[in-house]
Amino acid sequence: MTRKYKTDWNLRKLFYTSIKDPKIENDMKKSDRATEAFATKYRADKSWLKEPKALAKALTAYERLYVESSSAPILYASYRKELNADDKQAEALMNKLDERYTKNGNKLVFFMLELAKVPVSVQKRFLKSPELAKYNYFLKKLFENAKHDLSEKEEKILSLMSDVSHGRWVQAVENIVHTAEVSFGGKLIPVSEAIEKLRMLPKTKRHALHVSIMKVLRDIAPMAESELNAIIARKKITDELRGFEEPFDATIIGYENERKSVLAMVEAVSERFDIARRFYKTKAGLMGEKKLTYADRGARIGVIKKKISFEQATNIVRDAFYALHPRYAEIFERLLLNSQVDVYPKKGKSGGAFCSGAVSSPTMVLLNHVDDANSLMTLAHEMGHAIHTERSKKQQPMYQDYSTAVAETASTFFEQVAFDALTDLLSEKERLIVAHDHLQDDVATIFRQIALFNFERDLHNAVRSTGLVPKEEIAKLMNKHMSSYLGKSVSLTEDDGYFFVYWSHIRRFFYVYSYAYGKIISRALYARVKKDASYIEKVDAFLSAGGSASPEDIFATCGLDVRSQDFFKEGLMDIENDLVELEHSAKKRKK
Repeated sequence: MTRKYKTDWNLRKLFYTSIKDPKIENDMKKSDRATEAFATKYRADKSWLKEPKALAKALTAYERLYVESSSAPILYASYRKELNADDKQAEALMNKLDERYTKNGNKLVFFMLELAKVPVSVQKRFLKSPELAKYNYFLKKLFENAKHDLSEKEEKILSLMSDVSHGRWVQAVENIVHTAEVSFGGKLIPVSEAIEKLRMLPKTKRHALHVSIMKVLRDIAPMAESELNAIIARKKITDELRGFEEPFDATIIGYENERKSVLAMVEAVSERFDIARRFYKTKAGLMGEKKLTYADRGARIGVIKKKISFEQATNIVRDAFYALHPRYAEIFERLLLNSQVDVYPKKGKSGGAFCSGAVSSPTMVLLNHVDDANSLMTLAHEMGHAIHTERSKKQQPMYQDYSTAVAETASTFFEQVAFDALTDLLSEKERLIVAHDHLQDDVATIFRQIALFNFERDLHNAVRSTGLVPKEEIAKLMNKHMSSYLGKSVSLTEDDGYFFVYWSHIRRFFYVYSYAYGKIISRALYARVKKDASYIEKVDAFLSAGGSASPEDIFATCGLDVRSQDFFKEGLMDIENDLVELEHSAKKRKK
């Protein structure tokens, strides 16, 4: 059944009628009052630091703040900004609200700090208390990470300075990038749209457009140089204050992962960059080239003649999700019918795609659909995030916000589902094309992202040791690490290194490891579902777990030992098996 879905966000319906809507201020005042009331009460009454029953009441009140302190105002402003980089009213509102949320948050800093530093004997009593059972994981993590906490005054200062010393630097570069344009087909198009078009263009046009894109990014590089050095230097200061040894430690702890297992995965992937290099050698052969350029890394090896419109893509993805379980198709359709998905590229709109959600706020999905198979896969990926977000709402408010590492598992799991559904509809020739595209995505998600993790590690250490890394050196470092996984089959120019200007992930320090982590685990989950359809209930238990346990413990309930490096090595061998099949198909094609 074909349904008419909405293709634009309806922020007026879902959030506020305009920037001047009085409801924004009303919601903020409600948040202010709730925060002030909590702070006043629990600063005066300290019984919650001693007695489990009193703490249970305090945590219940604290958890209510997740609902009463609505994030809707700042989400509304940020979504407007995502749709239009030139929306200065939205940017101004974001800045004002960020300061206000920060001040409210600072009023609550005392609660976490004082609770985290109760005597060990009291900690043990709290962790064993039946009255605090539903807060056990929260308390455990709080006590474990207490050594990185600062004084209340220091925490407040860092919080207040965060936006102006990091957020606005990043926003400034994003504003420049998202409003920059390049010439294509006799007209100017946004850089983000141009990058999306690259993979679909024939060789000559692709190379010419790539050169134009890199010239624009190189022109923006002086600003990005100042930005990256500033925010990395700031991170060095905060890491030293908190006692983090390595630049990536704060991220791993923030994502609730275990450091040893994450670094074991990074090492396992880095040691198998040969898989990625073999892929690009095979890709070059499929394209009839001895060597590829950086512009070619995501290029098509062939054309699937029929376009996949958004309507067709939604039908394919919806039906595939339904086959897993009707609950997933229901979520998919509900978001599309309710104007919670913004579909097509527009001037000023952010590039790429994402899913965003919060307690008591609608789950929102942003796409840049261009009517091809890759766009279909992106739809499935982001709707995977959306399903995870919606299923996690089964949890109490404190646990609805799941770890980023877990998030990427959900999205790539549903992407796998859509891939199989798409493949079933294609001819043998077309299947070779999408098999290449799917493996290419795995290579980018696992090997490319870990190469970027290694780049970030070297860049942070360089800034820490030298004080400043010039844009030319950043570009060289980028090329070095991109070459590490691309191999000799891909030639890089000096300008290619300036892609660091556009790559937003490096502004979310070391975030990228979660892509590889999630992809390898999702492949393992999906393999089990294909063997036994009833296993979907274990997958759903993970999707519904939110942030109620560590990623390692959540996946242990699915029968996966993600603490073991052998698990990741086995996952990489599965990808190598896919590569062997592609290499075999490539040889058959030559014959």
